[in-house]
Amino acid sequence: MKKHHYKTELRWTGNDGSGTSTYNAYRRDHETTAPGKIGPIPGSSDPHFRGDGSRYNPEELLVASLSSCHMLWMLHLCASAGIVVTDYTDSAEGVMNENPDGSGEFVSVTLHPRITITDKSRIDEAMALNHRAHELCFIARSVKFPVKHQPEVA
Repeated sequence: MKKHHYKTELRWTGNDGSGTSTYNAYRRDHETTAPGKIGPIPGSSDPHFRGDGSRYNPEELLVASLSSCHMLWMLHLCASAGIVVTDYTDSAEGVMNENPDGSGEFVSVTLHPRITITDKSRIDEAMALNHRAHELCFIARSVKFPVKHQPEVA
């Protein structure tokens, strides 16, 4: 079995001078970087949790990771099968339940990939590959909630 390691760095940038002296005294802003990558990803918490809505929050990044992983597998599988994809978009949605104690967990993510292929006679094959992409996606295999798909292939 091969092992792959991934490293990121996170730096909190929300200290306005008094640190976390009170719950309201600091911003949730932070930056995520990785060795050799272009620029930081500006992060914060969801605005519901006093975050900056113009920055990515961890929940959005989780949904985006699932969407990206699925797309990369789908493109790989189509290329290997000789199905030419000319366009791919996804409008992924995640649902997280917040518990009374403030904890929470995702209960589902639904991907809505829209895939354009050159040979319309292969739409059924592409739909089947969508299912296989889900089975192979590293991120989807790592989460404990269901990842659903509502693909469209044209």
